[in-house]
Amino acid sequence: MDEKVFFVYMLTNISRSVLYAGVTNNLQRRMAEHRSGIIDGFTKKYRCTILVYFEATGEAYAAITREKEIKGWTRAKKNVMVNSVNPNWDDLYESIW
Repeated sequence: MDEKVFFVYMLTNISRSVLYAGVTNNLQRRMAEHRSGIIDGFTKKYRCTILVYFEATGEAYAAITREKEIKGWTRAKKNVMVNSVNPNWDDLYESIW
């Protein structure tokens, strides 16, 4: 049986002025959706297409809980988390596919 993987991820825009936290079971597909702008909402409005953070888990509930936790954080705390694994805020999308 195939194991499911769920991702919690964070996106930003070119100016790094906003952060978006999301959850998905297919990060590659979801990034393609964000980058193409086919889904209306926050990421389209603020042009959040740069993947700066992600983590994976095998539990859907854990991923959703973690996303809600991150969304409740201050911007400063989110910045610390991104900086801890991606200090240059590089676009991780290119490095994982």
